Formats: sequence, C-alpha cells, structure tokens
Amino acid sequence: MNAPNKSGWKPEMETALPGAEAPTHTGNRALMLEEPLIFEIGSSDTTGVDLPEATGGTNRLGGMERSEAIGLPGLSEPETVRHYTRLSRQNYAIDLGLFPLGSCTMKHNPRLNEKVARMPGFADVHPLAPQGAIQGALAVIHELGEWLKALTGMPGVAMSPKAGAHGELCGLLAIRAALDARDDPREVVLVPTSAHGTNPATAAFCGYRVEEIGATADGRVDMAALEARIGPDVAALMITNPNTCGLFERDIHRMAEAIHAAGGFLYCDGANFNAIVGRVRPGDLGVDAMHINLHKTFSTPHGGGGPGSGPVVFSEALAPFAPLPAVRLAGGRFHLVEEETQVDHGHGQSFGRLAAFHGQMGMFTRALAYILSHGADGLKQVAEDAVLNANYVLRRCEDVLHAPYGASGPCMHEALFGDEGFAEGFTTLDLAKALIDEGYHPMTMYFPLVVHGAMLVEPTETESKAALDQFIGALRSVAERARAGDPALKQAPVHAPRRRLDETLAARKPVLVWSEGE
Repeated sequence: MNAPNKSGWKPEMETALPGAEAPTHTGNRALMLEEPLIFEIGSSDTTGVDLPEATGGTNRLGGMERSEAIGLPGLSEPETVRHYTRLSRQNYAIDLGLFPLGSCTMKHNPRLNEKVARMPGFADVHPLAPQGAIQGALAVIHELGEWLKALTGMPGVAMSPKAGAHGELCGLLAIRAALDARDDPREVVLVPTSAHGTNPATAAFCGYRVEEIGATADGRVDMAALEARIGPDVAALMITNPNTCGLFERDIHRMAEAIHAAGGFLYCDGANFNAIVGRVRPGDLGVDAMHINLHKTFSTPHGGGGPGSGPVVFSEALAPFAPLPAVRLAGGRFHLVEEETQVDHGHGQSFGRLAAFHGQMGMFTRALAYILSHGADGLKQVAEDAVLNANYVLRRCEDVLHAPYGASGPCMHEALFGDEGFAEGFTTLDLAKALIDEGYHPMTMYFPLVVHGAMLVEPTETESKAALDQFIGALRSVAERARAGDPALKQAPVHAPRRRLDETLAARKPVLVWSEGE
C-alpha cells in the first residue's frame, strides 16, 4: 500500500465511511434529519389554527379582498418550529467552525458587542426621536467617528453610508462635488484589476467612464501603465489596499503623488482595513477618501447582524464636501446637523443628503464596543494576527496548492491559490465540494479573476492555531486528491443533506414557484 502523505490521505482510501450510504426508513441519518419543503409538510386546504367565522362589522378592504385561495400550507406550531429548526441545522455558521471566505472577513462576533447592541435605547432608538432624547446615541456616533478619524489619520468622516458600496458612492460623490466646485469636468476613473469589483460599478453609476489598469506579475498595480494613463481627464484613481490578491500595494505613495499632480483624487477601498488597522494610517499614504466596512473590520461579519455600515473618511481637500447629516458637539450637547445653515460644522460645500436617516445604529454600537474593548494596542494586534494567520495558511499549503504570488513575499490578511497542478478535468469547484464533506464552508472561488481557478482564503484574526491546523489538514487532503485525480472527488459532497447540483441549470432555469401536485 502507498504510504499516507502529510494529511493522512492515501489514493486507495475509501471516501465514505462504511455504511454511510445505508438507507434508513425516514431518510434521516442520525441527527442529520431529512426535511421536505414546507409545502410538502402542510396542506393548503388546512390551517394551523382554528378561528371562528367573522360576523358583523363592515368590509373596509375597498374591493381589494382576496379572490383566490392564498395557497400557503397550514401547519401547527410544532410542525412550523421543527421545520425551521431542522433547516437551521443545515446552515454553516461562524459559531460552528472556521469560515474561510476570502474578501469577506467572516470572523467571530464577540457576544459583548451583541449585548451592547441590544441595550434599550440603542436597539429601539427611532430616527425621528427628538435630539434631546437621544444624546447617548449621538454620543456613540460621534465617538465612533472620532476613533475612525484617529485610526485613519483623516480629518473628516461621514457616518451615514449603509455599506461598503454605499460608502464608495459617498466618496465619489464628494469627489464630483469637489471637481464641480472648481468647474473641472473630468470624466474618467481609473480602476486597477486588483481592486474590488464594486469599484468600477460605483464609478459607472456616478457617470464616469471607467478605464482598467493592469497588474504586474507580482499581483500589484502596474505603475508604468498607471503613470502613462493619468492625465487632465482623470477624476480619480480607485484602488483596494490591501488588494484582492491579499497583497499590500507598496507603491501607494507614488500613486497618490501621480494622481494629485494631475489634479485628481485617490479613493481607497477600505474593505480590507482589518489587515492594517492600528499599523497604517491611510491618510499618511495620500488617500483622499476611504470607506470602512464596520461590519467586517469592527465586529459583525457579513449577514451577521442585518444591514451593514460603511462610514467614509475624508482628506482635508474633500472633508467640506462630505454628506449630511453630521453629528457635532457644541455647547456641551450633541447636535444632528441636517442643514448647512444650522451650525458651523465644516461641511460648507456638502453634496447633500446621502440617505433618509443617519446610519445603522446596531453597527455603530457593535463597532464602538469592539474598539473600546480592544483599545489601540489591541486593534494593532488584530491586524498582526490576521496577517499571521493568512501567512500560516499560505506557507502550509503552497506545496500542494499553486500560490501564484507566494514567491513575491508575505501576503496580508488572505492567502490566494489557483488550480494549477490539478489532474486533468479537475477544477476548483471539485475541491470546494469536497471541503463540504470535511465540514467546512468553501473559500471564495474564482475570485479574483486575475488568477485561474482562484481560491481566496481569509482565516481572520479570531482563529486559533488548532483551528487553522484542522482546516489546513482538510484543505491539503482535498488538494492532494485533486492533484492525484481521485474520481470520488467528482461525486462530492456525499455526506451533505443534498448531493452535487447542476448549478448551471439551477441558475438558468430556477424553479421559484411551488405548484401543488408537481
């Protein structure tokens, strides 16, 4: 027999445990319960509650009453609770294990922050409440903004953007307002291939013509191409730093000098700020505007707490054009400034209101709790641990997974791999499906586009070495199977509630409506 490799996998090993496919009467496999659709459990001609027929009163629906049966299944309360509880058991979550989604920062969400966000006065604050009744909430927004300015070295901040892409929109609208103020009709925004995909979309949404700047062999912006293209028609350069290859753009000072010399502005996508927080201040690098994903860098992972939050910090040149409303401390009280004429707040040339209300209070409270519990030194360690963990994954796996930029030095917060070296016919998708059998949500796949069969892994700063070692063992195992051409890999996942789907057919011809009897 062949000797096992470092991960313990041998080509002749069975991929399923003995008896794993043995049928059961119910379709259940121990505590992994088979769950039909809710329409298959209930019936549309029954109801889960008994209500008496309505008598008396006047129909006030104005002719809008239902003319056909609503078609919803009738379930009792136990049936309903069991259905959704069983479905919840089939979800992967950060509370179950490491969540390696690159570019998403799916880290542990401290329960302290959740407790603070649910405190009365924060959880139920109303956006139209009198300012005198919400001084505490305004104080939180103001203090958080001061922290963001201190951490970035930027003098201005807008707290109202609701998420990262909304923050990008905020930054570009401020840039457009600054250009309009000097009657400068520039129409081009440059976006490197190493930037996040929302960057060109936001620029196009703002009416700019987007031009792409390529990357060098080491995964960073091609400075020769950039400097050759910068000219009087370029309004801004949008970069992501660290970029989507998990690398720090070392020439960012040079980029800032070049775009500023031409009269343009430098926008930095701050989605990856957790890799440099406490270590690098973007304002010192020449950045004019940068959004910060509070729900990534400061506590709540994507989808973990509802809406996101994407405050934007501004340089001195752009701060006067920041949107309203803004929180200002004057006379010992906090004021929510919604009109430029209310008080002197430094937004004398604001481009206007970006959102109906101020921002996402739940994210503000979580982020401030995260910052205060870590302190300045703790935030610095956040960045250091995020980078350390990613480099650990990179170096432990680069002998079995192609690391296209591994030779160019350390990565930042995420490790990037490609499918080079897999046996013929085996793809990144096969590896990802096999990771499901190993008990992990797959990493980000096929992004960034500059790497063939890309696999972007972000372990985050909250994972222990033991957790990383277990994940690395699983990743190495499935990678070696892909390199060896293990045919069983094509059948994965075999232990999940559902086997591999025809994802192309599902995307092109989704079945979105339940039809009884089909």
